[in-house]
Amino acid sequence: MGEISNNLKKLLAEIPAGVRLVAVSKTKPVEAIQEAYACGQRIFGENYVQELEDKQPQLPLDIDWHFIGHLQSNKVKYIAPFVGWIHAVDSEKLLAEIQKQVAKHDRKVHCLLQVHIALEETKFGWDATELLQFCRSSDFSKFPNIEISGLMSMASNTDDVQRIRTEFKAVKTLFDQLKAEVFTENASFCELSMGMSSDWKYAVEEGSTLIRIGSTIFGNR
Repeated sequence: MGEISNNLKKLLAEIPAGVRLVAVSKTKPVEAIQEAYACGQRIFGENYVQELEDKQPQLPLDIDWHFIGHLQSNKVKYIAPFVGWIHAVDSEKLLAEIQKQVAKHDRKVHCLLQVHIALEETKFGWDATELLQFCRSSDFSKFPNIEISGLMSMASNTDDVQRIRTEFKAVKTLFDQLKAEVFTENASFCELSMGMSSDWKYAVEEGSTLIRIGSTIFGNR
């Protein structure tokens, strides 16, 4: 058994029931993904459109591809035929483009609305007030090929565990508020994508249902 398989099995043994693992395979070769696939992993996350477009045809069709990076509107068309989930939807413009491109293929895609909660200005997403305002005022029926399935966020890159927990807790509070106020009839609004290799355990404790882990499985880049 290879190193990737060993890492994956060890990690899966630690993840509690009800939490799904997105194996972040960006910059990793097809062979590495195949090893994780052979171990039973089916959900893989990629950050770059060109890389995902290149890899997808070389790998099994039952892989559930999650695009987890910042997505530019003009690149949606390249992944629209096959992507299952788009984690970092940070504008109405991007939602409209996803709807336009996915509809051409007569399929649906899950989208997570990205919340900017971290200290770093470099991270994308709505702040909590903006997102509440957007969701309350939006007509989501304009996007029939999109399932609004929850929220996604990244915590600050810090060793301050209390800060990380506070940020994750704030996203969960926002999620609960949106579920109660806006998405009451939307059964698919049930996912919180929070937590990476360094902080996933805190994220899970604060309510994450999808964790995005790369280096713990595939090694450092």
